Amino acid sequence: MKVARFVLKIVALSLTAAGVICAIIAYWDKLAELGDYAKTKVQQKACASEYEDYEE
Repeated sequence: MKVARFVLKIVALSLTAAGVICAIIAYWDKLAELGDYAKTKVQQKACASEYEDYEE
């Protein structure tokens, strides 16, 4: 009985890993767009003008 539970846990872990990998592959283009968007936002904040907070 213990061996069967152990085997079922291994199978469940394998199926979960396969599902995660398939989800990453399926949404790769959207994940890449999200990464590009985050990268541009970080660059915009890092390159902000030092005089933006002063009133004219």
